[in-house]
Amino acid sequence: MSQSTLRTAIVGSGFTGLFTALYLSHLGYTGQIILIDRSERFVFKPLLFEFLNGQMDANQVWPQYEELLQGSGVTFVQDTVEHIDLAGRKIELASGLHYTYTNLVLAVGSTVGYFGTPGAEEYSFPFRSGLDVLALRQHLRQSLQRASQIEDFQLRQKLLTIAVIGAGPTGVELANTLADFLPNWYAKLGGNPQEIRLVLMNRSQNILSGDVNACLRETAYTALQKHVIPVELLTGAAVTALDSGKVEYTRDRQPAVLEAETMIWTAGTAINPLVKKLPISDEQRDKQGRPFVTPALNLVGYPEVFAGGDCVTLLKPEPALAQVAYQQAKAIARNLVAVSVGEKPKASRIFLRGTLMKLGTQEAAAEIFNKHEVKGRIGHAIRQLTYLEMLPTPVHNLKVTTEWLSEEVFHHAKNLV
Repeated sequence: MSQSTLRTAIVGSGFTGLFTALYLSHLGYTGQIILIDRSERFVFKPLLFEFLNGQMDANQVWPQYEELLQGSGVTFVQDTVEHIDLAGRKIELASGLHYTYTNLVLAVGSTVGYFGTPGAEEYSFPFRSGLDVLALRQHLRQSLQRASQIEDFQLRQKLLTIAVIGAGPTGVELANTLADFLPNWYAKLGGNPQEIRLVLMNRSQNILSGDVNACLRETAYTALQKHVIPVELLTGAAVTALDSGKVEYTRDRQPAVLEAETMIWTAGTAINPLVKKLPISDEQRDKQGRPFVTPALNLVGYPEVFAGGDCVTLLKPEPALAQVAYQQAKAIARNLVAVSVGEKPKASRIFLRGTLMKLGTQEAAAEIFNKHEVKGRIGHAIRQLTYLEMLPTPVHNLKVTTEWLSEEVFHHAKNLV
C-alpha cells in the first residue's frame, strides 16, 4: 500500500488518542491522521481540581483541539462514533459521515459507573469533564449564597452539606480540595465556615482500596482531618439510592439517610458502550468487559487496530493513570510508523514514576518510584511540575510554567538540607 493511501483513524481524544496523534505528527507519519471525538475540547483530568478552585483556567486544563492541533497536519472531526465495523474497517458517525481506515486507534476511555444505583445519574454531579466542573462550581456557589441568607439552621445545614460518594483517588483528592477552598468562599459571603459539612462516603472500610495510590493511604487519612473543616469519613456505607437532597445508604445492615444539597459521584467507572458493542468474545475480555490487547497494544484478533487507556487492558493490567496513557500513546505512534514501512510492532514498556495525590490547594503527596514519599508544599510542586510537563499547551507557556515550578522545587528542597 502506498504512503498516500494510508489512513489512521483515532477514535477518542483523551490522553491516549490526542497524544498518539501528536506523536504521529512529530514522528513524520506520512499517512492521513484523523482524530474523532464528540467534544471540541481536551480535558486534562488530573488538573480538574485546580480548575474547580480557580488555580488554573480553562485554556490550561480544558483547551480546544483546534488550538492544540494547529500546524500538526491532524484532521479533527467533532462527531459521535455510533458504530465501528472491525471486519470492514469502517467507522460510522452520528452525522451520517463514515470513514474507512488502514489502521484504527481505539482510545475512547471509560464512562461514569453508576452500577444501577437509583437516582445516582439524575441527582449527583460526576467529575470527569470541564462541563462537569463548571456545573459543580456554579451549584456550590449558589448553595453557599443561599445558605448565607437563611436563618433556619436545619435548612442551612442541608445547603452546606456536601457528600462525595466514592473514596478512590478522585474522591479523596476532591474531598481534600473542597475542604480547603469552600471555607474561604463561604467566609467571603459572611457565613461561618465551621458550619460546612463535607462527608466522604465509601462502600469498603478503607479509602483507596485496591488502588495504586493505596501506598499513600495513611498520608491521605491525615490530610482529610487537617483542614479547617475536617472531612467526615463514612466508611462501610453502601449507597442504595439518591433522591433530591438526600443519599440513602446502609451501614452495619441498618438503613440510613444523609441529607445533602450537593452529591458528587466518584464511585467508579464503567466500560464505554462503544467498546461493549464490539464483536469481541467474552474470552477476549476481562471481568469488566474490557478487551485484551497484546504487549504491542494491538487488539487481540485485529492486528490493524491499536488500543490504549482504560477502555482496554493487558493480560497484566496497568493502572489507569495519565502517565500510563501518555506512554502508551508514544508506543502506539511508534508502532504505527513501523507498520507503515513494513516493520513489526514492538511491545510497549511502561515505567511508573510513582503516584501523585492532591491533598489540598497547596499540598500534595508524591510517592516517587514507590520508594520515597514527599508531601506538603514540595509534594504539591512536584505534582504540578509532573502534570504541567505533560500538558499539550503552547511551548512558550509550558516552558515558563515549568521553569517557575522547577525553581519552587529546588528552592524548597534546598531549605530542607
